[in-house]
Amino acid sequence: MHFTNTKYRGFKYKGFQYIGIILVMFVCSSAKLNAQDTTFKDGGQNFTLTDAIVRNHFDYKEILQRIKEDTSFYKAFKTLRTIGYSSYNFIQMKDKNEKVVATLNSKTKQTRKDNCRTMEVLEEQVTGNLRDASGSYNYVTPSLYASLFFTKGTICGETNIVKGKVREIKGSGIDKAKEQLKMLFFNPGKKIAGIPFIGDKLDLYDESAHELYDYKLDYVDYHGQLVYVFDVQPKQDLGFFQKDRVVVDQMITWFNPKTLEVLGRNYSLSYKAGVYDFNVQMEVEMTYFNGVLVPKILRYKGNWDVVFKKRERGLFTATLFDFKAAQ
Repeated sequence: MHFTNTKYRGFKYKGFQYIGIILVMFVCSSAKLNAQDTTFKDGGQNFTLTDAIVRNHFDYKEILQRIKEDTSFYKAFKTLRTIGYSSYNFIQMKDKNEKVVATLNSKTKQTRKDNCRTMEVLEEQVTGNLRDASGSYNYVTPSLYASLFFTKGTICGETNIVKGKVREIKGSGIDKAKEQLKMLFFNPGKKIAGIPFIGDKLDLYDESAHELYDYKLDYVDYHGQLVYVFDVQPKQDLGFFQKDRVVVDQMITWFNPKTLEVLGRNYSLSYKAGVYDFNVQMEVEMTYFNGVLVPKILRYKGNWDVVFKKRERGLFTATLFDFKAAQ
């Protein structure tokens, strides 16, 4: 990935509650600031301000609060249901020896007309046991992909409104698992109800998470434009029981500096519990169509196991293009 190796020198903080302390320290120490990063200490906690952040006098409180409350990532995916677009779709399933057992390669075209969306399959190649005799998927991974990017039949009346909406886990069995995976995709770092043992551990913004993670904010070049980048990673010196509370191995998000919309996000999640385990990596890159944010590329790789279900090892890539306004 061309954006995976981006370098960061960041604004590092223990939690949002310390922003005021940092600002006071910054005012008191402004005469000493130069081209080097400045590190403050308070109660044994380290805070690092990069030269780029300091020189531009950014409003840390507003930036961090809006990052915490962001809905642009989820809204971008919702927008796909209100417009037309084409997509190259790639899905690959593997066995325990990393041997490929099933694949899908296709090109699809979605049309939005008269408040309804339909999809045409322009090209398709399927190998292995991806589907059963009735055409249903034999795996959750492609089933999840289909629910994100494929349209079956005619679907009408959808919007991309997310403000005031509360996502809920509904259904049971496979349907419930897909909804939980979707929430992991759309709301990384947010608490998710209904997932045993880890629902609360997913919340990166909870007070208890501040002792587990380092947070960095910087101002960097991203695809030729200066943007904010927010990097969350587990602390290096965690004890055994603290490590057991870590679910997010890394989350890096690039934000539009004017609107604070998500321009890209890479994240990895992993956890082991008695009845299930998972290791998931995602990379998402956004673009603008008619001034509205939409996904451009999405890459997923996952290895997960749930009790009474066969372990799944799969990956997929969605490449979206040729966006069209609704007719």
